Amino acid sequence: MSAPMVLSERRGDVLVLTLNRPDRLNAAPPEMFEALTGALRDLAGARAVLLAGAGRGFCSGADVAAVALREGDPGEATEAALTRSYNPALLAIADLGVPVVSAVRGPAAGIGCSLALAADFCVASDSAYFLHAFVNIGLVPDGGASWMLPRLIGRARAAEMMMLGERVPAARALEWGMIHRVVADDALDAEALALAGRLAAGPTVALGLMRRALHDGFSSDYAAAMIREAADQRLARGSADATEGGMAFLNKRAPAFRGA
Repeated sequence: MSAPMVLSERRGDVLVLTLNRPDRLNAAPPEMFEALTGALRDLAGARAVLLAGAGRGFCSGADVAAVALREGDPGEATEAALTRSYNPALLAIADLGVPVVSAVRGPAAGIGCSLALAADFCVASDSAYFLHAFVNIGLVPDGGASWMLPRLIGRARAAEMMMLGERVPAARALEWGMIHRVVADDALDAEALALAGRLAAGPTVALGLMRRALHDGFSSDYAAAMIREAADQRLARGSADATEGGMAFLNKRAPAFRGA
């Protein structure tokens, strides 16, 4: 029996999802992202998600051969594969009500780059690099890259990354504001899990509202954002964690949030 393409493990309140084709640098056939979508839709009470890759790479992109075999098209990812398999996983991340951290070592290329940057926090090792090399084979970036990159790093740098198709090393990605942190390779797993654990221990309702507001804020105006914030504040105020936070503040102690 072949090993699962996505490993799922609970580490306390963190759901760790690991892309599991290390011999291929986690090149992703459609089935891998379908498995990822399924795992993201069944958090079973987890209060944060950590996305990782087994072995030396996070994800080297879509598995071209697997896509061609399944879809009958030699392109990196056909429209059908994107619509049915890859894009639903990225949309599932956007729709989550809990924070998401990605831990990147080695390549995060193509759809793997889009996946890594879909997280709220991307922690990269000093061996990591980010790449959209579609221009080199006459294709275009996918997985929401054309929406995501200019919002993260600005139009000029997004154009550089997409139209020149060159690697962006972790240090440059940090300088550009594309990722959260760069750490030593042997510290990556612990650092990323610690960050995910910190988020999982936070006020889940408020954090979920924050990530949705940040996402929606890209397409709303200033006044609409304030209206959204007022409505979200009402929802957050009704949570048990908000009550706990207020009591902790008054009693000058650390809050013990329970995610409700």
